[in-house]
Amino acid sequence: MTESTDRARRSPKTKALAAALLITTILGGGIATHAWSQATVAPPVAAPSTVPAPYGIPQLGFADLADKVKPAVVNISTQERVGGGTSADMRNLPKMPKQMEEMFKRYFEQQQRGQGGDDENRGRTKRSAGSGFIIDPAGWIVTNNHVVDGATKITVTMDDGSSYQATVKGRDDKVDLALLKIEASRPLPYLPFGNSDAARVGDWVIAVGNPFGLGGSVTAGIISAHNRNLHAGPYDDFLQIDAPINPGNSGGPLFNQQGQVIGISTAIYSPTGGSVGIGFAIPSNLVSKVVSELRQHGTVNRGWLGVQMQPMTDQLARAVGRPNADGVLINRVEEDSPAARAKLQQGDVITAFGNRPIKSPRDLAVAVGDTKAGQSARMTVWRDGKEHTLNVTVGAPKPADKQASASSNDNDDQSASGRAAVGLALAPLSNEKRKELDLPSTAKGVVVQRVTPDSQAAESGIERGDVIVRVGDDAVSTPAEAIAKIRKAQDEKRAAVPLLVMREGATYYVALQLAQG
Repeated sequence: MTESTDRARRSPKTKALAAALLITTILGGGIATHAWSQATVAPPVAAPSTVPAPYGIPQLGFADLADKVKPAVVNISTQERVGGGTSADMRNLPKMPKQMEEMFKRYFEQQQRGQGGDDENRGRTKRSAGSGFIIDPAGWIVTNNHVVDGATKITVTMDDGSSYQATVKGRDDKVDLALLKIEASRPLPYLPFGNSDAARVGDWVIAVGNPFGLGGSVTAGIISAHNRNLHAGPYDDFLQIDAPINPGNSGGPLFNQQGQVIGISTAIYSPTGGSVGIGFAIPSNLVSKVVSELRQHGTVNRGWLGVQMQPMTDQLARAVGRPNADGVLINRVEEDSPAARAKLQQGDVITAFGNRPIKSPRDLAVAVGDTKAGQSARMTVWRDGKEHTLNVTVGAPKPADKQASASSNDNDDQSASGRAAVGLALAPLSNEKRKELDLPSTAKGVVVQRVTPDSQAAESGIERGDVIVRVGDDAVSTPAEAIAKIRKAQDEKRAAVPLLVMREGATYYVALQLAQG
């Protein structure tokens, strides 16, 4: 993370300022040919073992460990030309809900005005500071992508004060990693990587970095939790730590007591912008895969399936006849995608991909992302009340997803509620309604005109303005069709029926509860 711009993460509190701090680990790989002989290369930095006292508290602190690892941790300073009318700080923030984005925008505009106003900032050079670490004696360095994103000049400063100009050799904005290279006339100290899966909740860790430009700072804490999902990207899988990290720690390493890098200090939750003891680090086992590909190719080759998905719930599981809520529900299949070619259908529930069980959208995103384009995998799919096996050949991601649309026939305006008695009033999707709801002219379905308070429809989460596209497995284009399908499910004594709805430009499945209570 930079001193002046930190990568913010999503927070449940609207007023929280989440300062984003990230560091990366790298997979080993061959040492680049260099002017100095391979025989002169020292082993990676290692720290002496600490002797634990009762309850595992080190008797001698972390001084010996810090002395060993600090020479391989670097400060990274960048320069970037800032044009008028755009906050450079906002460009370093991840995607976030609109309300939170507006909050951060107002905050950074206030900060900018406090530094002299927009006119004085036009065309100026913005200088920022972050952290990184050396993973190869030939000068390969890992940091966050947001530390160097947009930089026109990158300077790396070693612990001994020597400085080098760095070039970006690869980057991956999905997990916020960048791989840099500097040229030195001598082999540089470098760090080994540990097994982040072996790190246990309660283990001691130390973070080294450049908080607020104070290079070489060391803080200590413990691992608080594994597998945190910050909803900042499809591959979130963070270690939670309480070692204090602050703006400028981004890109710096997180060490275990053996001096091995087990994480990248990635983000903090903070209502103030400073550390409150809730920090997050990318685990080294994830980072090593990404950095290995960056070193070889400059980019990461992730697989692509071509679906839009949503988590299962107990209500949706009952609606599709599943015995539990494991799996992900497919609410859209991209045209001409690997999923379409594999005959995956809207309404399918994917419960396994390859040899991995799928319990959440993140599980599927990671499983597909770990599969190279062109490789085949088997999917287990729940459809029509039973499991099916499909074979899919994973593809390469498209530059941009296309919005799905369905053909439709225009209908005269009319209202319908009918005997389904679940608390819905429906109307045809007329051209006027399409314009009102900002839908394409080809959109098809029926509009929810009214939802009765405290009804089954209201309790199921259906909202006024939703467009019902499908009831169960069947597309509907008139209120009468939708009511007939709902009534049929009631006659079959089903507890719920899945509705595919369009809402604010996206499609979702909602389980409409049919049994009262």
